[in-house]
This record gives sequence, structure tokens and C-alpha cells, in this order.
Amino acid sequence: MEISIRPYKAQDLPPILEIINHNILHSTALYDYTVRSLEQQAAIFQDKIDKGFPIFVAVCESHVVGFGYYSEFRFREAYKFTVEHSVYAHPDWQGKGIGKLLLDELITSAKKQNIHTLIGVIDAENEGSIAFHQRMGFEVKGTLQETGFKFNRWLHSVFVQRILK
Repeated sequence: MEISIRPYKAQDLPPILEIINHNILHSTALYDYTVRSLEQQAAIFQDKIDKGFPIFVAVCESHVVGFGYYSEFRFREAYKFTVEHSVYAHPDWQGKGIGKLLLDELITSAKKQNIHTLIGVIDAENEGSIAFHQRMGFEVKGTLQETGFKFNRWLHSVFVQRILK
């Protein structure tokens, strides 16, 4: 079973939305409370595309099994060479190398766009994602305590960074 990475297309939105809404409802990967509609997610992605940021999907046998993107880290002009990325795999497809394939593609794209630094913000409970990022050359740069509140508890944000050369 071969997994390929390609640019996002509008018809990818329903399976992507399924992945996003699963994470909203069942994980701390997204600090949102309310599931998104197709229209809301389409607008979020269109904003990224309009700003020149890439969105990639992982596909296996014509099924979208994951996606990843990056966009602004902060909105001040001097941050224009730093982006924050996100990578998600369908819950049934986690642990199959999708995250690595997507993050490799994001890194390649960022280098082509002269991005200098990739930032990830990961919930501290997600030790698997933190370890994954470390294997991918990211360094843990710090933890901000009690930055989110979800599932009736305070959550902590771990910042990881990879400087691209």
C-alpha cells in the first residue's frame, strides 16, 4: 500500500474535515471546542492559499489519509521567514509514516519559499508528536503552562523549532 503526497484540491475537503473534527472532539491536537463546517474549513484553507502557503494531502488508493500545511507564526513583518506547521493523519492511519512524508514535503516547500524557521506548537500530553518532531530534527524550545483549557483541564503548549539550512 503506497502513500503519496500531493497538493490539496477542493474535493479533499470532506475527508480532511473528518480528520479535523475527530481531533476537535477526541484529542488535544486542536484546542478548538466546536466542530467545523465545510464552509468554515474551506475559508481557513483559502486564506492560507491566498497568502501563498501550501497545503498537502497524503493519499492511499485515492483516499485522503492525512494532510499538512504551514502558515504565519506571527503577524509582524519581521516574522515573515518563520512559519507554524500542522500535520494530521486519519486516526486509522496513524503510525504508518504519513506524518514523516507530509513533514518532509512541508520542509522541502519551506526551503523553496526561503522560510528560515519551522515552529510547531504541540500539547504537552502528546508525547508521541513531540518525539516525532525530535526525530525529524526539531528541538524542544520551551513549554508554556496552562495556555489552553479543554476537556475540563488546563493544557500546556510545547514549542518545537527547526531551523532550515
